[in-house]
Amino acid sequence: MRFGLKLSQKATIDEHRAVWRIADDEGFDHCWNMDHFAALGEDPTGDIFEAWTLLAAMAEGTTHTRIGCMVTGNTYRHPAVLAKMAVTLDHISHGRLEFGLGAAWAENEHRMLGLEFGTVGERLDRLEDACQIITSLWTAPTTTFAGAHYQLENAIAEPKPVQRPYPPIWIGGSGPKRTLRIVARYADVWNMPGGTPAELAKSSHVLDQHCADVGRDPAEIRRTVQVRLPEEPADALPLVEGYARVGADDIILIVMGGIAETQAKQAATLLPHLRDVG
Repeated sequence: MRFGLKLSQKATIDEHRAVWRIADDEGFDHCWNMDHFAALGEDPTGDIFEAWTLLAAMAEGTTHTRIGCMVTGNTYRHPAVLAKMAVTLDHISHGRLEFGLGAAWAENEHRMLGLEFGTVGERLDRLEDACQIITSLWTAPTTTFAGAHYQLENAIAEPKPVQRPYPPIWIGGSGPKRTLRIVARYADVWNMPGGTPAELAKSSHVLDQHCADVGRDPAEIRRTVQVRLPEEPADALPLVEGYARVGADDIILIVMGGIAETQAKQAATLLPHLRDVG
């Protein structure tokens, strides 16, 4: 199993830097931020920094750990722009980028920014289109795409990623009909945003069925889950053991702004024991 750290919302820049340093120094496999433009929860006014700008700083502030956004909201950026941003990060980090993508769900952010939100189905249509566009831009000399939401004509995208054919694509979400089918078609890694080991096992079985339908070997897709570091850090051990039993490949431990550095240090102390469990 692999283990990562993710810093959630309402964190200072100094806290971000501290978590990156701990992830890099203590041997975590990957380190993550989040992609939102307003704070989550009842009070949306907390500080939130832009995810991909932070990733550029993370790339320069680390040397070993892989980096990524868990996960990028597809609706916030045109997929061709996002593809270019990701390639830039892949080069800056010398091939350490993990590319996280999701359909997006925060309606208040779209409303306040004047972004099209649409229905769940429309956002999933856009996510599937984005996967096609981005992978083509990363691999083909030019890309032409004529869809309901995006149109490209002989689009050039150079340079190509350092990682070939491209950075691992993580798709987040657990919708059984559409999201997991998109995972089966396009993802290298599936991420479930929380949930119990039993829920992970159930969704993983649905993903296997979608893989069979589209002719994909399910073993090609890593199964991952993100969970908050418990108040008592040692409680993470039986939790990880439960996920390991149902086939989880990666666990991302979420640390919270305000106590992020302390929690990241606690997670680092646990890491050798977590690897034993894995």
